[in-house]
Amino acid sequence: MAKELKHCSFCGMEASAASPMIAGTEGHICEACVILASQVVSSWGKKKELNEMQGALPKPMEIKAKLDQYVIGQDLAKEILSVAVYNHYKRLRQESAKSGGLGGEQNVEIGKSNILMIGPSGTGKTLLASTLAKIVGVPFAVADATTLTQAGYVGDDVENILVRLLDVADGQVSKAEWGIVYIDEVDKIARSPEQPFGARDVSGEGVQQALLRLVEGAQVKVSVKGRRKDHSGSDTVTVDTHNILFIAGGAFPTLEKHVEKRLAPPRSAIGFHAELNNPDEKPSLEALLNATQPDDLKKFGLIPEFIGRFPVLAPLGPLDVDALIQVLTEPKNALVKQYQQLFAFDQVQLEFTQDALVEIAEQAIERNTGARGLRSIMENVLRRVMFEAPSQGNVERCVVNAEAIRGVAPIEVITCPEAAAPEAVDAAGLLVSGG
Repeated sequence: MAKELKHCSFCGMEASAASPMIAGTEGHICEACVILASQVVSSWGKKKELNEMQGALPKPMEIKAKLDQYVIGQDLAKEILSVAVYNHYKRLRQESAKSGGLGGEQNVEIGKSNILMIGPSGTGKTLLASTLAKIVGVPFAVADATTLTQAGYVGDDVENILVRLLDVADGQVSKAEWGIVYIDEVDKIARSPEQPFGARDVSGEGVQQALLRLVEGAQVKVSVKGRRKDHSGSDTVTVDTHNILFIAGGAFPTLEKHVEKRLAPPRSAIGFHAELNNPDEKPSLEALLNATQPDDLKKFGLIPEFIGRFPVLAPLGPLDVDALIQVLTEPKNALVKQYQQLFAFDQVQLEFTQDALVEIAEQAIERNTGARGLRSIMENVLRRVMFEAPSQGNVERCVVNAEAIRGVAPIEVITCPEAAAPEAVDAAGLLVSGG
């Protein structure tokens, strides 16, 4: 009796030494069909997650409204980020439609538009990115460009950015491939003007070159060795970055000088009839940043290929006194609300007069630290009263005015006369009742 040949129940391929079969109760399956079935099952899960996200897909105005609850001002940057995230969701919808999920136009391939945020330190770039992470329903990772170096040198390789994204996505590659990555301090990888040409710049231009392939979109092998949740038995996984939205941000100091030089070149005429430069006509920093062009970024030290990968520029203007006062009082996590809550834990009311808020804002502007420097000012002013008030026990209210901020007068402390004085310890170590 001739031996019956085994064949794949799905594609009909005959079993051989080069094409072994996996036996089932009523049939066999080849390796190629196993891989195809795995991809189909993965796409099912991807469509299910996308359908769940589509149900709660926030519109651009809704995203901006949520950003307004945490970030003061910067309407242009928030509008650009809101549109980018919304379009990112729609690109995911199109990718699902290609595999027969949601339907729709499949002939047009929509590209992603990476974003570059520019603005002084303390204007809210990192806060915008971290707040966006609370709003979007896709994995969101933050990377610091200052820790990156060219491959083969001490420091993080650019592929480590995707490792962080995989960690946020719980190791699910298909979920990470929809994510958003924020690269902070990207201005630190600009080529230094003092750097001689021909010298190897492993943490500057070398990082820009390494990021090109990652940002544009490619199949990147990522090491997952040491991941606790990885059970594949392989040390690497392949991540497709074509659908990952990259947002870069940096302070870009002195960038405005390149913009100003381009907008108003210095007059070279001399003599009695030469026109003099009027210092009052000098444009503001915000106006200069809004007028930034790719050529200005090239003169700053970014290579043209890197600039081309970030077609959308989102400028953030410096914060004035009124904006800093709003930062202190209006957001959900405003500093004034935070310190008032800290005092409330000890049943103490904390009040700031309007002139005190103005003084705090003016000091932050003088220090050129933006909103980031507000906490250090308040911490320095409130340190003494936070040290003494919990031990006094009868403090009812603390009022902070401008004199206290300037350090010429102490904070006004109002005590409750009806409250019992706190217990004290005498020289013998015995408790002594107050009053």
